[in-house]
Amino acid sequence: MGTCFKQMASPTGTLTLIASEKGLRAVLWMYDSKKSSIDCGIEDPSHPLLLEAERQLNEYFAKKRQTFELELDFIGSEFQVQVWEAMLTIPFGETRTYGDIARQIGNPDSVRAVGGAANKNPIPIIAPCHRVVGANGKLVGFGGGLENKALLLELEAPYRQTTIFD
Repeated sequence: MGTCFKQMASPTGTLTLIASEKGLRAVLWMYDSKKSSIDCGIEDPSHPLLLEAERQLNEYFAKKRQTFELELDFIGSEFQVQVWEAMLTIPFGETRTYGDIARQIGNPDSVRAVGGAANKNPIPIIAPCHRVVGANGKLVGFGGGLENKALLLELEAPYRQTTIFD
């Protein structure tokens, strides 16, 4: 089958959802630079996995969902996949630093590399790289733009134990 895609509207702009035979492969913003390196395949707006991903994302944006239940198909280096899988463990409404993630994957000196991997996360929102912040708690680096990072964190703010905004 290869890959297929559908688009959906969201508070962060139009998202392109991409599925493979194994699971959800990507969630991309319209201007996402990763688009050129990910095979979108054929458009299939009725694909069951893509419809389910859209439903769950809409529930998340409506503040009716805190976790996602989707098969994911991460494509990246072993290190990148380690980082992306570590991000999946960050609870809704909480944040971690890049250093926290580096320590979690057993590579405490890889803070910059963790940042690079987070920036290349092909499944943002669901693999919540928006929950990863700088060591000082500031919003830094986000493939979807800092405005979208702030929007996603604000959506989760009522559940967050501490704030990262000044």
